[in-house]
Amino acid sequence: MPIAVSALLYAARARGDWRSADRSSAGLLPDPRTHRQALVRVFSARTVSWRGILATHAWIVVKEEGAGTYSRFDYTAWGRPIWIDRFVPDGRWFGSVPETVVGLDGAEAAAAIPRIRAVIAGYRYAAPGDYTVWPGPNSNTFVAAVMAAVPEMRASLPATAIGKDFPYDGRWFGPTPSGTGVRLNLGGYLGLTLGWVEGVELNILGAVAGFDLRRPAVKLPAIGRLGF
Repeated sequence: MPIAVSALLYAARARGDWRSADRSSAGLLPDPRTHRQALVRVFSARTVSWRGILATHAWIVVKEEGAGTYSRFDYTAWGRPIWIDRFVPDGRWFGSVPETVVGLDGAEAAAAIPRIRAVIAGYRYAAPGDYTVWPGPNSNTFVAAVMAAVPEMRASLPATAIGKDFPYDGRWFGPTPSGTGVRLNLGGYLGLTLGWVEGVELNILGAVAGFDLRRPAVKLPAIGRLGF
């Protein structure tokens, strides 16, 4: 039923060709030339064309203290999978306005950025052809791996982030990315997550259902989070 509702919402939206879709700034970031503090953001937006019925795409933006520009990191199926500054940092993802999943500023961001860059530099699925839409490793797997290296982010990717549960570290059982719980993961096809930040999540073939304990809400496949 959630997937059917999401499909109806998709059908009701006006849309054109994805190649000409709006990718301009959504106005979610301050001007880096005047915002001198370090900054880290994780954004997520509905993905391209009909796949947006089911899934979202996540990416990472960082700025060191005093830097005049942002650095954006995406993991895609095009060429070498890790793309740097290919898109506007807070740009619409082919027409879809992103939501902010993580926001770190100042000293917290400054401490996190070296770890973020180290994970990206050493990411194990960085070769051409490594990207796999389903069950992963995909863009959400990449961002989940970065978030696991910075547990003080204390956030979880949306339930619609298909691929976030793919075992990027090769372990089928271990801590959640936030470090506040445990996760059983059968190759991204089936899994169970129990954590204070992640809540309770059941993953069946990449579709996630569950509920949020910390901020009461229900998580539904295709729809995402419904609650506070």
